[in-house]
Amino acid sequence: MHFLQQYLDAFLHLWYPHICLCCGTDQLEKQDVLCKNCIHALPYTDFENEINNPIHKIFWGRISFEYANALLFFTKDSIIQLLITQLKYHHNKKAGWMLGRWMGQFLMEQVKENPIDILIPIPISNVKYHKRLYNQSMILCEGIQSITGWPIMDKVLRKPFESASQTHKDRIKRMEAIGQSFILEDPHPILNKHLLLVDDVLTTGATIEAAAHLLQTVEIKKLSVFTATYTI
Repeated sequence: MHFLQQYLDAFLHLWYPHICLCCGTDQLEKQDVLCKNCIHALPYTDFENEINNPIHKIFWGRISFEYANALLFFTKDSIIQLLITQLKYHHNKKAGWMLGRWMGQFLMEQVKENPIDILIPIPISNVKYHKRLYNQSMILCEGIQSITGWPIMDKVLRKPFESASQTHKDRIKRMEAIGQSFILEDPHPILNKHLLLVDDVLTTGATIEAAAHLLQTVEIKKLSVFTATYTI
């Protein structure tokens, strides 16, 4: 049986090679889409080493949070952009699970004094869901859960329709428009819990701010924010 499995693996590798998205080597773990060398070279934010990190500053005076951070820098034409593009537009869930596992490993150290009770993925609209067939933030949460064991609740927030373009709106109008497209479903499972909002990319913070305001209309214990990437 072991020999047969090796034969099948070799056959599949011949026709569907499993290679690193960045450098092209085939020397990588089955569950990953990047090799160890490329993973080591990724642009980690290291914001945990800053007392008032840039993610904190985005949300100061906007939402009350226990912890806020992002794992990696997102820049144009980078391997990080490729990973997010693969996850969101090319059905590459492995990219999301890999990012989620990294997030989970990082969080196990960062929030051990204030453990998370529930993971909340930022929802996407019905239109996007039917195109993609999954929510990329949910994929990240699944990766986090595989490391931490924290439960996921993806029915707490809902986004029934897609917001109009926010490009030419100021921050307040953008947040209002996005906030109006979220719905808080049954809040009972999150009462008196420490929630972690999870998303793939943080740019202006308007989406997370709108979701956080909605969650904080009920009696939750604490709210934290963690994204896979931060746009610079």
